[in-house]
Amino acid sequence: MAIATPTAARPWLVADIGGTNARFGLIEAPGAAPTQIGKVPSAEHRTLASAAKAYLAGLAAPVQPSAACVAVAGPVTGDRFKLTNQAWDFSIAETKAELGLDYLDLVNDFKALALSLPYLTEVRQIGGGAPVAGQAMAVAGPGTGLGVGAIVPDTRGHWVPVPGEGGHCDAPLVTQEEASVAAVLRAEQGAVTAECFLSGGGIERLYRSLATARGYQPDPHRTNADITAAAVAGVDPLAADTLNMFCALLGSLAGNLAVTFGARGGVFIGGGIVPRFADFFAASKFRERFEARYRMADYAKAIPTYLILADTPALDGAAAWLRDQQER
Repeated sequence: MAIATPTAARPWLVADIGGTNARFGLIEAPGAAPTQIGKVPSAEHRTLASAAKAYLAGLAAPVQPSAACVAVAGPVTGDRFKLTNQAWDFSIAETKAELGLDYLDLVNDFKALALSLPYLTEVRQIGGGAPVAGQAMAVAGPGTGLGVGAIVPDTRGHWVPVPGEGGHCDAPLVTQEEASVAAVLRAEQGAVTAECFLSGGGIERLYRSLATARGYQPDPHRTNADITAAAVAGVDPLAADTLNMFCALLGSLAGNLAVTFGARGGVFIGGGIVPRFADFFAASKFRERFEARYRMADYAKAIPTYLILADTPALDGAAAWLRDQQER
């Protein structure tokens, strides 16, 4: 079915559904940015229709969306979707009917985030390099887990998202101490993926494993927030070393993405964790490790890296997806 052009009365609904909050916005004109952005607690709902109705009921004036694109944290493989970190379980077809939509699409959240990259303005460049117009871009985002995404151009100038589960690749270990830290965790759980360290829980695992590798008794109660706050404040050397290792590992992962995708348009760091310590991150070994590519070092040095500071970039990506589907 063709997607109708958005208007104020029949807008497009865009959403980003996470384990904590479900964020919504409206596209009220062709090419417009999301407006009337709001959120509802994910835990208060069990379905997308319930959360969307709560958001729409809170608007100043009633609207009936004609189409919707919803970014979700998890793979979309059929009509039935289950949210990874909440007890949401619903049918996409039934939700479309319940919300009175002509068109509804669910996409992985990092597919939506990747599609937002060409339109982002709230970013902070980390290190040197300059983007090459029309070239591939990649994104990695530590959060509850570790998301990875990329977009590549097609022959018509459209951006094509590349799906995958890159957060579950092997941890990008470089130094001997990183290998020792990974060995501690491997003894506990077997394989060690990038997400095991490059996520909120990953910072906690890094802290405990680094302490153990150095012969210390780790504090099992220190949270991600505790560790990052202590590192930034400079009051805990182990916390600072943990956060520095986190940034270095993220630099290696980002560099891997750069050369894998030929991401000369830039590599972006998203998610809700790194913006909390942006200055620490900028001063870390992130960029040094990003550029450490042996024979491809000059290639990597020319690629810019950015920290995403925008609050709701996945909503922009969801809007971009709807525009692309309408054009097709």
